[in-house]
Formats: sequence, structure tokens, C-alpha cells
Amino acid sequence: MGGVNKGKGGSPHISDPASGSMVTTAIVGAGAPIANGLALASKMRGTRAVTIVNFGDGATSIGAIHEAMNLAGAWKLPVIFLCQNNQIGEYTPIPDYTAGENFHCRADALGFKGVKLDGNDPVAFHNGMKSIIEDVRSGKGPVFVEAVTLRLGPHAGVGWSHLLKGDALAAAKEAWPVPATRKLLLDKGICTEDELAAIDNAASAEVQDAIQWALESEVTGEDEMLLDVYGDPGVVPRRGQRDKRAAEAPHTGETRQMAMFEAVQDALDLAMQLDDGVFCLGEDIGDDPGGVFKCFKGMQSKWGERIRPTPIAEQAIIGAATGAALLGMRPVAEIMFADFVGVCMDQITNHAAKQRYMSGATTHVPMTVRMIAGGGIGGFGAQHSQSTEAMLLHNPGLKIVYPSTPTEAKGLLLSCIFDEDPCIQFESMMLTYALKEEVPVGDYRIPLGVAKVKREGTDVTLITYGWQVMQCLKAAEELAKEGISAEVIDLRTLLPLDYDRILSSVEKTGRALVVHAATEFCGLGSEIASTINEALFHKLEAPASRFGAAYAPIAYSRIIETAQIPHAGTIAARVRELFK
Repeated sequence: MGGVNKGKGGSPHISDPASGSMVTTAIVGAGAPIANGLALASKMRGTRAVTIVNFGDGATSIGAIHEAMNLAGAWKLPVIFLCQNNQIGEYTPIPDYTAGENFHCRADALGFKGVKLDGNDPVAFHNGMKSIIEDVRSGKGPVFVEAVTLRLGPHAGVGWSHLLKGDALAAAKEAWPVPATRKLLLDKGICTEDELAAIDNAASAEVQDAIQWALESEVTGEDEMLLDVYGDPGVVPRRGQRDKRAAEAPHTGETRQMAMFEAVQDALDLAMQLDDGVFCLGEDIGDDPGGVFKCFKGMQSKWGERIRPTPIAEQAIIGAATGAALLGMRPVAEIMFADFVGVCMDQITNHAAKQRYMSGATTHVPMTVRMIAGGGIGGFGAQHSQSTEAMLLHNPGLKIVYPSTPTEAKGLLLSCIFDEDPCIQFESMMLTYALKEEVPVGDYRIPLGVAKVKREGTDVTLITYGWQVMQCLKAAEELAKEGISAEVIDLRTLLPLDYDRILSSVEKTGRALVVHAATEFCGLGSEIASTINEALFHKLEAPASRFGAAYAPIAYSRIIETAQIPHAGTIAARVRELFK
């Protein structure tokens, strides 16, 4: 309980900002993109800090390393990629897992310097690193350092590696820097045997004291289970939760007509005015074109390096945002299409989402990720049209919003940017240009976790979000002609979820249908419908149900796509079934 990170991260995941150790990850190679973000924050703030990311030779096979190195080279970041070449990747030796044994040469292909140092010679290694660090500190860009050694032990556990036998093991022990350095100190007359013995004894005593302290310390208890998932433990969804959250205050000030892409740009521009730590990164967001969806048009000319076009490398984008956020900046990363989230899922769900928890709240990640959700337009096909929120909702630590209007896109985005947890905003391509309305000017925020009734009704509640709000409102109009009064609730925030407004509405109407553009099977609708059925079983006129897309990739064919995603006509038909 009193140790590093409350014991929640364990030894592979130590975070200790006081000593400069920001992230330790057990996912091989995944620290490199985050290191870029730490280095980027240092560079943007004008400090002379140098970031060093350590990894083994086996990690050089991981794509995250290559994405990180490419971004670091392009941006001349003050980062050192320190590869400990053990000559064994986990349990597979070179050359069985790579034909390229000179790892430092890989930096040449990405436009920066690679250096090989003797990892078994502490003096040579120290002197080599000293000059490298000064070069990086002076702004010359990243350096890849290959420290050649030979791992004597196994990948995990204790003992000698079963891969080293006979003469090979004997030679490796001879080159082992621990006894070799001891011998050097004695031969050069730098230390005596008694002095070295005193150092050994002091170190041994320190370790024993630490072990004893740990054994006597209070173990982190069950009451900590849901703490540190978010800054506010009330965000965690749990059975029976029905927190009441206040709605946003009515806006009475100036407004301006905007489409959703303009409202997003307005929010980004205002956020950068309010906080110097806000910056944006993503593919093609510079001038010109100002982003594929024009959300950044003209912003690079205005904000300079705070608008940062990136390589096509989603892991590098999210990693850099995560690292910068760890140092207190508020990055806004764009993933061009929600379908692409799979490419950077590790960085989002294993690192950004879990960092607060694994560090015992020692660190946290106040970053925002924007992504466009296609669908409903036709012609974009299976890899540009999926709504992927369910994939992300299953991962604790993220907050997720899904606006249905330009006003909500601005208000939710500003709340996300200034939230202390990692947030994701989905933006419907269907609404990006098509829907215009009067949007509040200035600092307008919609609190996270607050749903909104978009249409009052008495007979059935339609619970939805994103561009399906528009479809549900149309369906409600159609049903009204038949004497069915439908109430439409726009969730706006998917996590934290506003169970109170959902359940209050269904208590009134007695029927509920959850509608979303995402695949129906294992979608958010199943979770909400199940909760309604459990909480309001004796008050329902019919079981709560859900309606989502058919279980198939989104088709390129407009005819098929129209049929597979809910729309006003099919929503109305499903509601009629609830009255049979």
C-alpha cells in the first residue's frame, strides 16, 4: 500500500516520476512511441531534458519501434533508443529471428545516427553515452544506441540460460561486466577488497531492509479495486449505479452557425488559446490540406508547431500523445477513421487507459483522441465505415463521447480536452458537413456523463447516440402519426453512462429500444437493455430491446449498407414489435 504504485502495477510496470522513471511496460517495444511523447513535451517546453527508452534486441522486430524511430527522426526529438542487444530475443537467438544483426544500422534508413557500444565495458559505455547525450541535448535529433552484451539468464526467472552451454557459457561468464569491472577496479588501484566488500555489504543490507519493509507493509486492500481507474471513482460503471449528474447550464450568449467540422475546429482553437499545453497531432492535419475533414484548415499557419502533421503511423501518434500527456500536456490526437483504431489498440487500451491504475495514480494521461465514424453515406466500404465504440468500451480507463450535433461536438470536445483521463470522441461522417446549426461561441462545455432528452414521449423510450439520434427523431415523428409517443434520449457520453436519465425515462414509458449504428451483437445496446431489464423488471410493459447493424462488415454497396444499418423506417418497425 505504501510502496511504489500501491502494488497495482507490479514490478514490470513501475512509474516513479520523482526519479525520472515515467513508464515501464511489459509489452515488448511499446515504450518507444511513448518515449517520443516525453521527448516532444520537453522539446515544446524548451527544456534540455533527454528521454532514454530501453528495450531488448527482440523488440526491434516490433512495428512500434519502427514507427517511433521514424517519427523521432522526422521531428528531431531529443530521445535515445537504447537497445540492449542480448543476442537472444526472449528464447530465440540471433539469427533465428532476424537476418539483420546490426541493429544500430537501422537508424541510417530513417535519417539519424546509430551507434554500437560495448555493453560489457561500463567505462567505454559511459564515455560513449556521455557524448551521445550531449549531442541529443543540443538539438541534433535522436540516436539509436546498440549496447552489445550476452544475456546469461533466461528471459524470465533465475538461473543460466539453457541456450548457453559449455565453452559458450564459460566465455559469456568471462565477459560478464560485474566480475570484470570488479577486477578492473582492483587492478587499477581504484578500490581495495575491503572497500568493495563494504559496498557489497551495504547494498545487501539495503535490499534486506527493503524486503523486510515490504513484508511488513499493509497489502493494498479490496477497497482499492475501483480506485485509480479514473480520477473520479464514480465514473466506473457498476451494478445498481444511478448517480444523478447536473445538466449543462442553458446557453444565453452569442452563437454562430457552424457545421460539425467547424464546431470541432472552433473547440480546438479555443482550447489552444486557453492552455499552452494543448496541441494537435495526426495525419495530414497541416496546411494544406488542413485535415482530410478540414477540421484544421488554416490552423498550422496560426499555431505553428502546436499543429503537428504526423507520418502514417497510428501507434506513433497515440504513443506520442500518451507520453506528452504524462508530462502534463493536453494533446489531441486524430485517428482518421474509427476502423483504424485496431492499428493502435495497444497504445490506447494497454497504456493510455491503464496508466493511472498501474501507477497507483502516480501518473495519468489527460489526452483526447478524435476519430471519424463512417457509415450511412455509402461508398466507403468495410474499412472506413465501422462504428467501433464497443471495442473501446470494454477497456477500463477510457471515457468515450459520441456527439449528434455540432453544438455537442464542440461542448463535449472541450470537456474531453480539459478532463484528466484519456477521452475518445467519435464524430459521425454522416454529420460532418450535412448538419448545420447555431453553436455557442466561446468556452462552452457539456459535462461528461450527462444524457439529454431530445424529444419528450410517454409510450416508449428510444436510447441512442451519434447520427442515429437523427434517425430516431424521424422514427418518432412517423410513430406519432400512429398514436405512439416516443421519447428520444441522446446519450452523448457512452462512458460515463447516464443510467439515471435512462432509467427515469423508461420508468415513465415502460418500454425501451436502444439503437446504434454499430453491430448489434455484443454492442452497447445489449449492455443498456440488460441493465434496464434487471433494474426495472416489474415496471416494464415489454422487455427492453436493442437494435444495431447486421453482423457483417459495412458493404460498399449503398443498397446493402442502407439495409444493414438502422434507419427511421426500420427503427419504427422495431418499436411496433414492442407493442404486440
